[in-house]
Amino acid sequence: MPLKPAALLVAVVAGFLFPGRASAHPHHETDPPDSAHVEIDPQVVTSAQRVQPEVTIETQGDRRIITANGLPDHATGRFPNRHNPHAVRPQRYRFEMPLTPERSDAPTDARGMPFGVAINGVPFDPGTAENWTPHGLQRGGLPTDWTYEALGGAVDLGVDPSNAHVQPSGAYHYHGVPHGLLQRIVALRRAKVGPVLLGYAADGFPIYHAEGYVDPQDAQSNVVALRPSYRLKQGQRPDEHADPPGPGGNHDGAFAQDYEYVEGLGDLDECNGRFAVTPEYPEGTYHYMLTDAFPFVPRMFRGTPDDSFRRRGPGPNNGERDRERRNGRGDRPPPDRRQPPPPR
Repeated sequence: MPLKPAALLVAVVAGFLFPGRASAHPHHETDPPDSAHVEIDPQVVTSAQRVQPEVTIETQGDRRIITANGLPDHATGRFPNRHNPHAVRPQRYRFEMPLTPERSDAPTDARGMPFGVAINGVPFDPGTAENWTPHGLQRGGLPTDWTYEALGGAVDLGVDPSNAHVQPSGAYHYHGVPHGLLQRIVALRRAKVGPVLLGYAADGFPIYHAEGYVDPQDAQSNVVALRPSYRLKQGQRPDEHADPPGPGGNHDGAFAQDYEYVEGLGDLDECNGRFAVTPEYPEGTYHYMLTDAFPFVPRMFRGTPDDSFRRRGPGPNNGERDRERRNGRGDRPPPDRRQPPPPR
C-alpha cells in the first residue's frame, strides 16, 4: 500500500517544506516527494555579509538532492569567540542520497565525513580534528585511537546552545541536537504530533530527534524519550607507557573511545537508530536519532553513504576544510595538560 502524503514542518522563521510521499524503507514503494524550496526570513542573516540562509530540497528520479549555503535559520552563539575564532560564512553544498535506501549487512564507520544534513541545510558533523598522540595533541590529519569529543567537556571548542560551532572554512555545523532548529519546528506545530524530523543521513535514511512512540508500530501510543545503548567503559585508559599507548585517566567521556556499545542497554541500536512508524513514514522506516547522550549524532551508517558527503575539494564545501586541517588549523582545544604543549 503506497504511503500517504505527509507534510513536513520545517523549522524556519517563515515557510513550510512539504516533501510529499517518501519512504526510506527498501520494501515500501512510493512516489518521490515534490520539489520544495525553503523560504527563510531575510532577517536571519550573518552579521558580516548579510547573506540570507538558503536551502532547496528536491527529487530527481530516485535521488533526493539538497543544495544549501549552510547558513543556519536560527539564532547562533557569537562567532568568532575565544575558543572558536572563525566567523560563519556561506558555503556551496550539494548533497545527494537515495530516496529508498537499503540497510547493509554490517554498519559503516562514519568517520571522515559529515553524517548528514539538516532540513535547513546545515551539516551534522560529530567528529573532531583533535587527537591524542604520545607526542602531544595532534590537530588535523587522520584520526588516531584517541579522538577528543566535541561535547565531552574536556576541551572547549566554542560550541553554542545548538551544539554547533564553525570550521576554519566558515562552515557552521552541528555536533549534537540542534536545539534552535528543533525549537522552531515545535513552535510552528499546532500540536505535538510525534517524532520530529530534523534531516537526512548520507545514506538516505531520515534523522529524528530522540523521541518516538513507545510502541514502534503504533502512532497512537505515547511519545517517550528514547535512550542510546552506549555507556562509559569501566576502568582506566592505557597510559603513555602502555602498548599501544594512551592518554591515561578514567574513561570520563573526553574521548569517543571512552564509550562502548551494549546491545539492549537502551532503545536504539549501534547506529543510534531503530525501525518505527513516524508522522512522515506511517508504514514505518529505519531512522536515526539525535540524542542528548553519546553518541549525540550517530557515528555509523546503517546503509551506504553517498559520495557527495565525502570531503574533497575544491571549494569551501569540503576541500578547504581538508587543507586547513592538514596545515594544522582545525578546531583547536586548549593543550592537553597531561602532555607538553604542541608545537605551534
